[in-house]
Amino acid sequence: MQALVYHGNKDLRLQDVPEPKPKAGEVKVRITHTGICATDIEEWQFGPLWVQTGKPNPLTGRMAPLVMGHETTGHIAALGTGASNVKVGQRVVINDVLTCKTCYWCQHGQHAVCPKMGVAGLSGDGGLAEFMTWPASDVVLLPDSVSDEEGALIEPATVAVHAVRQSGVRQGDTAVVIGCGTVGLLTLQAFRAAGARVIAADLREMSLGLAKKLGADETVNASSPDIEQRLLDLTGGIGPDITVETAGAAETPKLAVKWARRSGTVVLVGIYSAKPQFDFNDIVGQEKRVVGSVAASPGDMAIAARLVGEGKIKVRDLISAKVPLSRALDDGFKRMLMPKKDCFKILITPGR
Repeated sequence: MQALVYHGNKDLRLQDVPEPKPKAGEVKVRITHTGICATDIEEWQFGPLWVQTGKPNPLTGRMAPLVMGHETTGHIAALGTGASNVKVGQRVVINDVLTCKTCYWCQHGQHAVCPKMGVAGLSGDGGLAEFMTWPASDVVLLPDSVSDEEGALIEPATVAVHAVRQSGVRQGDTAVVIGCGTVGLLTLQAFRAAGARVIAADLREMSLGLAKKLGADETVNASSPDIEQRLLDLTGGIGPDITVETAGAAETPKLAVKWARRSGTVVLVGIYSAKPQFDFNDIVGQEKRVVGSVAASPGDMAIAARLVGEGKIKVRDLISAKVPLSRALDDGFKRMLMPKKDCFKILITPGR
């Protein structure tokens, strides 16, 4: 079968690989759609950052070279021995994060920082292929109201749900989402679903327009010289309760810290290839709380699937293009790398 395989920095190869067979407790999934994530682009250009190298991941038994892709949906094609929670033909999304469930962190409900964590496409073979195998316990059924292509957006919606959970948001809080790419636009909707008032900040008017369409209460251009005063005006002179950085740029974490109100919360979601710097006195002097948020915890994907199924998180407007696997590198990865990116989510479908 065809697959897009990560071999190393700037070394992605479309190649033929053996079709996988499900082991005990696994399912084989016929892939319908896999989204290209900004993390995939970071790994391609600057990695390996998260890709498993040196020794196999203890949960997947895999390391580079491996098949990329972690935003994956498909249909169950075969069952391994003991896989009884799903049936052949059912539509599923891959819950891409595996944890050991036995370490200190898993035992304390902090699965997202499990030291043995395995992630599809980064430390196990992922969905930029025609088929993949994955533990049957870690697939989530797609709601009937969610199409196959929309299902590929449930994984990034899960990242958004986890970030909202990490923020400790309360009904009526004001949250500023900095960076209105795919994860940012999903995050603002997840905050709205949690009862927050949401302000979207970005440099691109295209992104701000879509943020407004998807439910942002206010939008602000991050390049505006009076943005700090604008945020104060929108929050009664107090400042935002929560700022969420999803862009992963060098300067945006500094803005997230700066814009949060005194004793406010800063949630860092972006993956950083650059090394952001800021004055820690901005945190200490105003008792701001800075929280990291990565991947997801058990239950987050089920919540995301429900919110997408209920229409509380809308994903269709985020799909910019669908590209066959044979063109994934040229029409997908390279397009996502353009300095003036004109797209949100590019979905890859098996085929030549």
